[in-house]
Amino acid sequence: MNQLVYSILHVVSAFVLVGYTFSAFAAPTAERRGFHLMITGIASLVMLVAGVGLLHKGGFGFPVWAMVKVGCWLVLSALAGIAFRAPSFKSVLSLVTIALVTVAVYCAYMKPALG
Repeated sequence: MNQLVYSILHVVSAFVLVGYTFSAFAAPTAERRGFHLMITGIASLVMLVAGVGLLHKGGFGFPVWAMVKVGCWLVLSALAGIAFRAPSFKSVLSLVTIALVTVAVYCAYMKPALG
């Protein structure tokens, strides 16, 4: 596939993942749990596959900034599930989500050497 297709898939799935994570923070009810976890899981998988495809097509290998982004992805993927199990922490989880997205976007655009 083209690098542009991977890039679009990566960014769109990131928006979907973050949007549905914030939606889970807003109303963590039992009726919505299955749907939200399904959507965030699919978006997380698409985001991972597209990100690895971008790394491969760009010829980056697996630098430190990509490892940081994978760490952010792992935590971000778990936050929707945590929101349904611990709804009292939604304000803290929201701040964690904002921080993770900020770090991931910084690493994507600046590609720091980090070491």
